[in-house]
Amino acid sequence: MPRIAILDDYQDIALQRADWSGLDVTVFSEPLGDLSPLLPFDIICIMRERTPFPRAAFDALPNLKLMVTTGKVNAAIDLDAARDHGVVVSSTNSPGHATAELTWGLILSLSRNIPTEERNMREGRWQTTLGVDLRGKTLGIIGLGRLGSQVARIGTAFGMSIIAWSRNLTDAQAAACGAKRVSKDELFKTADVISIHMKYSDEIRYLVGETELAWMKPTGFLVNTSRAPIIDTDALIQVLQDGKIGGAALDVYDVEPLPADHPLRSCPNCVLSPHIGYVTQETYDVFYGETVDAVRAYIKGQAIAVIT
Repeated sequence: MPRIAILDDYQDIALQRADWSGLDVTVFSEPLGDLSPLLPFDIICIMRERTPFPRAAFDALPNLKLMVTTGKVNAAIDLDAARDHGVVVSSTNSPGHATAELTWGLILSLSRNIPTEERNMREGRWQTTLGVDLRGKTLGIIGLGRLGSQVARIGTAFGMSIIAWSRNLTDAQAAACGAKRVSKDELFKTADVISIHMKYSDEIRYLVGETELAWMKPTGFLVNTSRAPIIDTDALIQVLQDGKIGGAALDVYDVEPLPADHPLRSCPNCVLSPHIGYVTQETYDVFYGETVDAVRAYIKGQAIAVIT
């Protein structure tokens, strides 16, 4: 029987979300700085991009035969290295709507100061801030794909005007989502709320930097549930500390879990959530259920959902 490792099960619930019966499974709930504990395992099951697997990781794990990643793609896996080492990499489906829902939770948290008011209520205070309406405001979406288009439709329901930009976006694609395509600088200069929904690549590292942040309205909100390196974090911290924008809401970080002493934790007008965009019962049921399916199929000699 092959030995199976489940990585980065932060809530220690992987075994509850799927039927792993009859399998030799070890769960790792804490992030692994050193991958040496994985040496005995034939199969490794990973949650999204929480643990990177560059070529050096495959070099260090000669017993590895199968890796199953949740989600259809995983930029943290060196697929060429996996192929060179004879490791099969399988994937799962991803419902995809949960992150769009969280995006609106973050937007509402910013616009109505919900975290601050909730904390103040528990400390005995009452009505200490003044929120802003979303109706009549402009929502700027960077990346109008599967998630961005969902966020756009919800924005329309709130009575917002929708503008969008990405490198290859067309007028027709934007119009199909109820949005108007604009230039990058126009989006930053005119949007009241900016939400990022782009697949990360090295080409868009720091797509949002000092220049783009300086373009924003002093009352503007920036929301990122996509990938952390799209924003220059140091530049964002500076504008938040200087009060140059209205606020930011983040679900993704350059280092995860976010260190306890990270300056983002003390930034004013900043709402933080611990990368929970996809962390729902329904999504995990798909993720872990299809992970088990891939493992059982491989053991029977019938690899499924193979990406390399």
